[in-house]
Amino acid sequence: MVTRTRFDDSDCPVARSVDAIGDWWSLLIVRDAFDGSRRFGEFQRSLGVAKNILTARLRTLVAGGVLASVPASDGSAYREYVLTPKGEALFPVIVALRQWGERNFFTPGEEHSELVDRRHGQPLRALEVLSADGRPLHPGETTVHKVSHERPGHGEA
Repeated sequence: MVTRTRFDDSDCPVARSVDAIGDWWSLLIVRDAFDGSRRFGEFQRSLGVAKNILTARLRTLVAGGVLASVPASDGSAYREYVLTPKGEALFPVIVALRQWGERNFFTPGEEHSELVDRRHGQPLRALEVLSADGRPLHPGETTVHKVSHERPGHGEA
């Protein structure tokens, strides 16, 4: 069996995030959770994923604090999966992937799903990366800096 490379101790936030999410099935599960899926069967019907794969991905998302397994809201013996605050914080990631996909993988006029504001029924404005002063930023206008924090007892006195 192939051992999966782990990034949970990487100093890169992107690597740790990818490690926590795991794969495309996990992102699609999170997408479906935002769309209202809560039960195992709902996720399986929507995704068409094998039960063993879905079970493993749900288990990983719960262990990582992205989803919580809670008693069914209807009082039945079933369990439901709900987004935690950590999971809800993935909303901009899902929106960014959706908007990127709309721009890059559909021809003009081709049918596709669209995320709209419930209150006004309008499509969302395109996400932008903004500087602290509100300017739109492009990749060449950013750089990565390492953040280091002195551990107690390891710094100068």
